[in-house]
Amino acid sequence: MKDRQTESNPTRVPRSTGANRAGEVRPEWGWVEPSVWTERMLAALQRGVKGDKWFSLIDKVWRLDNLRAAFARTKANRGKPGVDHVTLEMFESRLDENLERLSSSLQDGTYRPQAIRRVWIPKPGSKEKRPLGIPTVRDRVVQGALRQVMEPIFERDFAEQSYGFRPGRRCQDALGRVDALLKQGYTWVVDADLRSYFDTIPHARLMDRIQAKVSDGRVLKLTEQFLEQSVMESARSWTPTKGSPQGAVISPLLSNIYLDPLDHKLAAAGVEMIRYADDFVLLCRSETEAREALALAKCWLDDAGLTLHPEKTRVVDATQRGGFDFLGYHFERGYRWPRDKSIRALKDAIRKKTRRANGHSLETIIVDVNHTLRGWFGYFKHSHRTAFPSLDRWVRMRLRSILRMRHHGKGRGRGNDHFRWPNRYFAKHGLFSLSAARDLACQSSRR
Repeated sequence: MKDRQTESNPTRVPRSTGANRAGEVRPEWGWVEPSVWTERMLAALQRGVKGDKWFSLIDKVWRLDNLRAAFARTKANRGKPGVDHVTLEMFESRLDENLERLSSSLQDGTYRPQAIRRVWIPKPGSKEKRPLGIPTVRDRVVQGALRQVMEPIFERDFAEQSYGFRPGRRCQDALGRVDALLKQGYTWVVDADLRSYFDTIPHARLMDRIQAKVSDGRVLKLTEQFLEQSVMESARSWTPTKGSPQGAVISPLLSNIYLDPLDHKLAAAGVEMIRYADDFVLLCRSETEAREALALAKCWLDDAGLTLHPEKTRVVDATQRGGFDFLGYHFERGYRWPRDKSIRALKDAIRKKTRRANGHSLETIIVDVNHTLRGWFGYFKHSHRTAFPSLDRWVRMRLRSILRMRHHGKGRGRGNDHFRWPNRYFAKHGLFSLSAARDLACQSSRR
């Protein structure tokens, strides 16, 4: 891509002088990396800089403290090695040397990202697979350092209705907003689906959005290098001309930057939108409003080089049978419960832990199963009570099948197995009950 010119006499970002003391960072910016975003920089961010453009950022990227913090986050997220086969443990064993080498290469302009290793992973609860890009550890560290510099600049102006991959925001917040709007009568819903969003983001237009706020040429070039990383799959390599690979540290931020104008456009038109990354719904009071909102969104997306899936995008009346799915839940007729794919994903996870030939003790199996059930319930605990009893029965059936085989029986647990190993038998062994947990959560909420 062409070199980007900077303005004469640019407004420069104050140089970082090290991390602030605890308590000095303003509460609303407590999530930022303190080795980059000092009090002075945060004050400039809060009041706005001249021309709303930031200069001289690259020295914040290559700071050793910033790179070290980026590695800590990379390590916490775990992940597999990239094309160079260097694991997190191998990188950490010579951490100081590796970080100093990265810092030097960023300073002298010799840093070049390596190819991304592409693998295909199953979609939870589905037989389909989706592509996942795995950068090398060194590239994940640099992407993390770049994100820690750039994210606050864009986060300051991101629209309220965007929830995905943003500091202090969770899926539960987006779901709560959907639930509140439905109760307020916004029951006509545009259930939108973007076709291959992460693979179709136009590079040039995305860079234009970034350049609107960032005018450090070296930061822009580094971002372009990550967008243009070659992809390695089955010993074949190619260079993408569009898109941002899922799995890259910087991709969630870039995806939000590109869709942010859509968020603001719909908000200005009075459309109630809830977006989580590339997944969004528009909630309206009438079918006419919903179709107008869909037309407005489609017009913007077409112009932005993106496509709504024609078969998966639809307008629905949430008060009628059918409803809509969003972030793992199904919403219909004033209730919500886990969508079918979410239930299949749970069952797939439990099946792997409850094979009949499992050689572990029942207690060990139950501890392992409980870990999955508790995590799943933590997300789906706001479902209607009828969602849980059948799942509890299914889990007990899986455990009875193991016990049945150990007593030289065949097939699934059934018939007299319910008397031999009644429900209270599994409760005594500590099996987590989704129904009981839901009842307890409801009692706590009433107090």
